[in-house]
Amino acid sequence: MAQTTDEFGEELADFVRRVAELKAARSVSEGNLPTVLDAAIFELDHVADQLWPWYERLSSAGPPRTASADRQEQHLLRAVFQRFPLPVALVDREAVVRRLNFAATSFTGVRAGYATGRPLTGFLAHADRVAFRSQAAAVARGEGDRSLTVHLQQRPSAPVHATLTAVRPSGEPHPTVLVVLQPGELKAPGAPPPTAAPAAHVPDLTETTRHAALMDLQDEMTTVLLTAPRGDREAVVRRAAQVLHGRFADWVIADTGDARLSRTTVLAPSEEESAALTEQDPATCPLVTATARTGSPSLQIRPENPDAFGRDPDGAPVLVQANVTSLLCVPLKAEGAVQGVLTLFRCGARLAFSMAEAKAMDTMSRHISLAVTTTP
Repeated sequence: MAQTTDEFGEELADFVRRVAELKAARSVSEGNLPTVLDAAIFELDHVADQLWPWYERLSSAGPPRTASADRQEQHLLRAVFQRFPLPVALVDREAVVRRLNFAATSFTGVRAGYATGRPLTGFLAHADRVAFRSQAAAVARGEGDRSLTVHLQQRPSAPVHATLTAVRPSGEPHPTVLVVLQPGELKAPGAPPPTAAPAAHVPDLTETTRHAALMDLQDEMTTVLLTAPRGDREAVVRRAAQVLHGRFADWVIADTGDARLSRTTVLAPSEEESAALTEQDPATCPLVTATARTGSPSLQIRPENPDAFGRDPDGAPVLVQANVTSLLCVPLKAEGAVQGVLTLFRCGARLAFSMAEAKAMDTMSRHISLAVTTTP
């Protein structure tokens, strides 16, 4: 079998270690020096008879191609993955995203840097998450390729065909799952492949435009709070919710109270949806109770727990029924005590709440609290 560069390197490293031991043996008694000298001569013979001819053979064969070829192969595969025209994701057995190609970022509307390290199921409709997670785990266990139809949370009416297959990247201890997403239902054998539907249009709003919209919102909120009846908690919170509803959030829900919170305001896309949550007990909403207990605001993008805001009168999770894609939950605090909680939902294809918007909402919640506690 041909001797490789790696084998030569190992042999040379062993030789260097033995030379170090010979140097350390110079301190032995004179009676033992002949033995050390014999060992040194043996090592020199080994270099002359074995290592040097080995080095000449490797040099005459040219530079090793294995490492260079592997790097070129990796670059090629990486380029193919990124430029592949269909949306492709690489996930682990828990469906956590390892990589997204360019087509997948355009198709899902999610940047690759944001998606990496987060579950791919977070971008799917709630009803499809368990099935996808189960199929991905089965593929990772080596039980064969799988296919299923799922729906993106931001476009729940458009079916997406997902194909899952196991791959084992070099150097990885466990298989990973390659996911290919195709718009449309699964076609029968022999049918023409589905045509790629254009990705949903995402408004190209600059940071300057969003900042200006936030400034306008805060200005209107300030005007309303200055004219609201001082000290009337329910009236102040209701007026503030009206400012936020529509232009800033699809849903605005206010829960107020000292010892126990009660639902005081629900502004929803329709009166029927509003009535469904008006009678809900805030104590059944883990998100509201956690915000009231900790006094800390919460920003969630594609909330993973469907029961985070409890269930509607029909027993369905509120976040699923409303197709909530992002939410903000902020406390209303007076003298360090939480006296209310404001919850805002954005649904469907609407842009998720940004960190800047969450910061602005935190500021407005403090101003609302001041208007509630200030006496005329």
